[in-house]
Amino acid sequence: MISQTLSTTEHHHVCPWWKAYTFDNPIRKLLHQPQNVLGAYVRAGMTVMDVGCGMGHFSIGMANLVGESGKVIAIDLQQKMLDVMLKRAKRAGVAERIIPHRCEADNIGVQELADFILAFWMVHEVNDKSGFFTQLKSHLTPKGKILIAEPKMHVNSKEFDRNIETAQSSGLRCCGKPAIRFSIAALFEASF
Repeated sequence: MISQTLSTTEHHHVCPWWKAYTFDNPIRKLLHQPQNVLGAYVRAGMTVMDVGCGMGHFSIGMANLVGESGKVIAIDLQQKMLDVMLKRAKRAGVAERIIPHRCEADNIGVQELADFILAFWMVHEVNDKSGFFTQLKSHLTPKGKILIAEPKMHVNSKEFDRNIETAQSSGLRCCGKPAIRFSIAALFEASF
């Protein structure tokens, strides 16, 4: 999460909204079907967060999984991503289950707790990973889970292991490493 007010040179690691079309397209539905990736963690009636929701691939998928009694808090730094996500959610008939929220670089900025938090292909864009993981933990219900996944083409296993260590230092416990196509992933819970 990088602030919109940063200069162009500082803003280099946030995926620009227009570039998201290169990987958030119909092929992605085949590679990262939300039911297959998240079905073990997200159930009807849950409150879930999609941090770095982009154009809404997983937000919309989670809205289907949580059903009419649940809600998705879709969080992104870029308003254009949220705008596209909402248009897609309306077309999919799930917009009423999704709460869009524009965050700041160093502050997720929501008050609610979530039963599940997803950070998919975005942690590598975060400058203060320790602060980020601490914030995620603070938004987690006592039995909640956090799934982070990073793209193998950007993040190697050594860097991902450092992310796991940082998350654990922030009060999270790694409780699994699910297999996700083209990704390195870890599942966390709060260590109380």
